[in-house]
Amino acid sequence: MQLDLTGKHALVCGGSVGIGHATAVELALLGANVTLLARSEDALRAACATLPCTEAQQHGYLVADMADTAGLQMQADALAARQPVHILINNTGGPPGGPAHSATPAAYWDAFQKHLIAGQTLLQALLPGMRAAGWGRIVNVISTSVYEPIPNLGVSNTIRGAVASWAKTLSRELGGDGITVNNVLPGYTRTRRLEQILQDRSTSTGKSQEEVAAGMLATVPVARFAQAQEIGGVIAFLCAPVAGYINGQSLAVDGGRMQSI
Repeated sequence: MQLDLTGKHALVCGGSVGIGHATAVELALLGANVTLLARSEDALRAACATLPCTEAQQHGYLVADMADTAGLQMQADALAARQPVHILINNTGGPPGGPAHSATPAAYWDAFQKHLIAGQTLLQALLPGMRAAGWGRIVNVISTSVYEPIPNLGVSNTIRGAVASWAKTLSRELGGDGITVNNVLPGYTRTRRLEQILQDRSTSTGKSQEEVAAGMLATVPVARFAQAQEIGGVIAFLCAPVAGYINGQSLAVDGGRMQSI
């Protein structure tokens, strides 16, 4: 099975913690040079130091805020000029919870900017390098809510759906250039995001976090939360040469929780 990514350069957003960092580790294990992107330089420096690295590999990081479009574009343009990027992992923390009907317009705009606008900004900066190489992978880490809206995540459900449609459109536009575009939809995964969801649901229902977790797991056939590396491994597979004919797909990695086919 052709999994080797030697010589490929990957940019992993949200790469200092959680699913982003787990994905960066898996890509590095396959031989890719990895650049991590996040807001905290201290966290990035520490995360970068943990990436598997051979003498042939070089890893690094970019300090950037997905909400700062101009700053993000400047950083991405500079990175692409130094070393073309072949793999883009769009991974950004989800919006705060709450019903869709009570969310402010500002909340929708903030999420749209951090997810879709940021993704478009990075795409336009990195696409020339992918086209020049005749090879590229774009994977968006979004949510199972693109198929089945999740209660009390109104803004997230809406914006994730927009990103999924954007990705599907890009997959049809860029496939002929040797560039695939796919989405990975994590289920309940042990990350800071899950901790926040447990806390929010506990506050809103009056139940303990343990009770909330038990209720969530009752809907998951494998009866446990995912580990971040399990999601990262699937993302890395979609970036490998062997996955070159997988394009325009939204792949749920949710332990079988979704009931749709």
